[in-house]
Amino acid sequence: MSTFYTTRLCILSGGPGMGKTTLLRQLAALGHTCFPESGRAIIRQQLATGGTALPWQDREAFAGLMFRQGLADYNLARTQRGLLFFDRGLPDVTGYLEFSDLPVPPEIEHATHLYRYHPLVAMTPPWKEIYVNDAERKQSFEEATATYDVMRSVYLRYGYHPFDLPLVGVRQRAAYLLARMKALR
Repeated sequence: MSTFYTTRLCILSGGPGMGKTTLLRQLAALGHTCFPESGRAIIRQQLATGGTALPWQDREAFAGLMFRQGLADYNLARTQRGLLFFDRGLPDVTGYLEFSDLPVPPEIEHATHLYRYHPLVAMTPPWKEIYVNDAERKQSFEEATATYDVMRSVYLRYGYHPFDLPLVGVRQRAAYLLARMKALR
């Protein structure tokens, strides 16, 4: 499979509720193009339309929608300039399926090998002090921590180099992340 990396396309991954969205907002405020997590938008859309592609109802359908949105975001990002940031990448869909004890369809497996991102993947490690549940995030902190472990293992398996972001304020986190990503470009 391809080992070509697109070093402009940077992923934030980890467990839910560990600061990815807040960090993405900070990066956007600094002028970077950012792609939000598709899962939340899908949940909102499914709830608004009475759909069943929800993580607590039909996980396979939910994963399929996340995959299609992730692929669309990836293809759009390749047409843009500068350092771009994703709140989760295509390997996260594989991680979600594995965490849910569901098979990974060949289409998703193939795309995850083919469509590459920056080789460094920023992981938001478990951070109990900032973790909160809401209408779309129903996981316990323990489930969020287990998700982090699965995502880290998936990225390693696909040949990426995950690193943990420090448990510091969002400005310091953004500066740390930017320095790490730019050093390898």
